Amino acid sequence: MAKPQLKKSTPVLFVAAIEPSLPFWQQRLGFTRSVEVPDGDKLGFVILSNGEIEVMYQSIALLQQDSTAHALQFDGDKTFLFVEIDDIAALAKALDGCEIVMPRRETFYGSTEIGYREPGGHFVTFAQFKR
Repeated sequence: MAKPQLKKSTPVLFVAAIEPSLPFWQQRLGFTRSVEVPDGDKLGFVILSNGEIEVMYQSIALLQQDSTAHALQFDGDKTFLFVEIDDIAALAKALDGCEIVMPRRETFYGSTEIGYREPGGHFVTFAQFKR
């Protein structure tokens, strides 16, 4: 049996409000909004892009309107993202003042990592691998 060709994976982070998370990605890390969907006077959905990396945000209110089945399964869950980077020092400088939930560390698998909680409550670990 032929297996499907997988092309891409993008996390969707559900939050009460999207706007507080935008500066973390846009101003500090250089992401741009490639798609945005309003929901009244706020954003209901947004895709943020930086090179090949994408992050999607959807408001819980729009989730409840859009997919009752998914909304019933959502229990305030938070996502853990793992993002590979090339310069951990530059990353730490860009995110200076943001909440660190995992102090910078060296791992047994050859990376230097640091973890943050972005304003929507999700956890983002950034890792620089030794090459």
